[in-house]
Parts: sequence; C-alpha cells; structure tokens
Amino acid sequence: MFLHALRRQRIPLARWSPARFIATKNVISDPMTGELMPSTPDIQPHRVEILRNANPATPPPAHTLVFGHTFTDHMLAIPWDAVSGWGTPEIKPYGPLQLEPSSTVLHYAQTIFEGMKAYRAEDGKVSLFRPDMNMKRFNSSARRLALPTFNGEALLDLIKHLIRIDQHWVPKEPGHSLYVRPTLIGTQKAIGVGPPNEALLFVIMSPVGPYYASGFKPVSLYGTTEYVRAAPGGTGAYKLGVNYAPGVLPQKSVAALGYSQNLWLHGPEHELTEVGTMNMFVVFSKDDGTIELVTPPLDGMILPGVTRDSVLTLAREHVSGKKRLQGLPDKLIVSERTVTMKEVKAAVAAGQLVEMFGAGTAAVISPVDRIGYMGEDVLIPTGEDGMGQISRPVWVELIGRQWGTIPSEWSVPVTE
Repeated sequence: MFLHALRRQRIPLARWSPARFIATKNVISDPMTGELMPSTPDIQPHRVEILRNANPATPPPAHTLVFGHTFTDHMLAIPWDAVSGWGTPEIKPYGPLQLEPSSTVLHYAQTIFEGMKAYRAEDGKVSLFRPDMNMKRFNSSARRLALPTFNGEALLDLIKHLIRIDQHWVPKEPGHSLYVRPTLIGTQKAIGVGPPNEALLFVIMSPVGPYYASGFKPVSLYGTTEYVRAAPGGTGAYKLGVNYAPGVLPQKSVAALGYSQNLWLHGPEHELTEVGTMNMFVVFSKDDGTIELVTPPLDGMILPGVTRDSVLTLAREHVSGKKRLQGLPDKLIVSERTVTMKEVKAAVAAGQLVEMFGAGTAAVISPVDRIGYMGEDVLIPTGEDGMGQISRPVWVELIGRQWGTIPSEWSVPVTE
C-alpha cells in the first residue's frame, strides 16, 4: 500500500546533453597499453527516475540541528555491476539500504565517501562550494579501493537535482548549510577479498548548524605518538571509511585528558600531519619580518582537502597580486613542507610562532591555542577572537565565497 502512495516519474535534467556523459557498449582505449576493449555505461543523468516521498517531513528549527542527525526527505542511489556498468539513477525517499550479509562492504571496508556543503545566499539562491574537487577526490578514492569510477560531472548533475528537490531543507539562517554526503560501497554478495563485481553509490543530505554552535573558540590538541593515522604507501591520502574508525579510540583518549583533538605525529622526528580530521597549518615569523604559512606536503599520508587547497590558493593569489586580501601581510611565503614538533617548540620559545589552525569542510578554519606534548603544554598564540593574523582574513574570504557575498567561480549555482 505504501508503494502505491508514492509517485514514480522519469524527469529529464535541465540543460542535460546526453553526448556529454553516455558511454555506450562500444570500445575504449586502455590508457596503459592502447589496446581497445569493451566499455560499459557511465552514469547517465537523463535516465533518472524520481520516487517522491508521500509523507515529507517538516525541517526542524535551525537551532535544534545536530550535525549528521537529521536527514532530508530524499536520497540518490545508483547501482553498478561489472557487466552492465552504471544502472538507472533513482531519487527516492530517504530510508534503509537492503544489503546481503555477505556484502563486501561489511567484511572488507570497501567504502568511500565525500563531504560537501550547499549554501543559501541572502537572495535565496543555493550553491555548492568547489564541488568539482569533491568529485575528483571521490574518483581518486574509488580507484584506490578498486571500486568503479564514474564521470564526476554527471554525478554532480544528479546531486544538484537532488538538492533542488529538497531545497527547502537548505537552512536560511546565517552560518547554517546543507551537508551533502556521497558514498560508494562494494555490495558483491560473496565473501572474498578482491574487486567487487557489484557496488552502490548513494547520496544523503543533512541540514547542519554552525560548527561552533556555542561560540567561536580555539581548540586544544594532544600530540599523539602512540597511534598512527597514516603511513607512507598507505591510504591517508584518500577519503576511505577505514581511515576514520581507528581514530575513534585515540579521540576518546585525548578527550579524557582534557584536549579537543589529536594532533597526528609521524616518525621519529614527530612530524605534524593532520589535526583530528582536518588539515594542519602553521604560521612562522622570520627575522626579516617575513611571515611563512606552512602546511605538510601531499606526500601520500595527507588528505588533499578542499579547504586546504582553498587556503593555499587564496594565500598564493595574495602573494602574486592576483587578488590581495585585506589583513594579510605583504611579506608572505606559502610553503608545503615538513614541520616537526621540535621546530614548533623552538619557534614558540623564540617568539616566532604566529599561529596554528586546522582547515576542513565542517569547521572551515579552527585555530589552536595549545598542544599537549611529551608531558607539557605548548602554548600557541591566538588573537582576541581566537583567530590570528593569517587565519582571520582567509576565513573571511572563504566564508564570503561560500555564502555568495563575494563573487567567485568556486560558488557553483544549484538553483536559479
């Protein structure tokens, strides 16, 4: 009876051009050998079927939102198998997945995901922030786990369509947004380690409030040497589910010590890698007055964060004169290099550590005020409001571009 209450319809996407995305069962060229081999269909947005929720919910008051606890009326699901390729995309009511107990995702952690946000501007229009980078990283993660890859632009078209259907869930209140979570899992119905012959890509969405709901404040870190987040040749550079569960126990441990997050240190020199689930930035001052903005390099252990890239790009545009940011120093150096705790402690002792901050989708910018390390607290300078000389102007520019108050090609329209 419930199914009869739902309405299924096939709706073409606006501005859809099949020639852009359809991969028919013809041939493709192997990039390694040049050999011609059969291809299977890629994601085809024009085939999307819409199954409307007959009992849509009313979005809760914005002040009651808890990150990741409330979900919109609809979700996107696209099946894949090795013989037929990507199947019919379906936008349907949010609800449970039906999986076999033998599904490989449940046994071998064949799961990847992305995190992106949709923002509502003052004029009511909704946009996504740099979603092309999320699609690129999503494909990179899929390749790392031998999951099927896809045309990122095609998937993005479907995500936009999903957001338009549930656009009343995009909060209007300042500081609020709609969190979008694309996920890809292996669903092969057999136990055995290997590339799955079946998979499912799905997208769910959750309205969220400000990361600092109780007011903006710096965080404290604990420099952990007991646990390792990533290692050379491992999976640290990819957004895999398997990278996150092992961090729960270390997070629980540092919370019991009174710290907010782990500062993941690597190797005998205790190199800074990431903070919690964010990328790490350190700012040093030089004897000649130059300010250096440093973040660890993408050496295979560091996740290529969208916010990380945005911070680096804004700082480099300032240095080059392409777009000067008010408040950033004229003598600024931007570096991607290794930073050790020895260097951090020496800079603090010499009065040459300007600030430290994390960067990620959820918090955007998260300043640090202390690090628990080897039995002592290393105190990090912060500004009056918690932010520092570099983080504040960068944060202001990023927030402006996300919310549409500063025009930018990074802000990709979803609704007109």
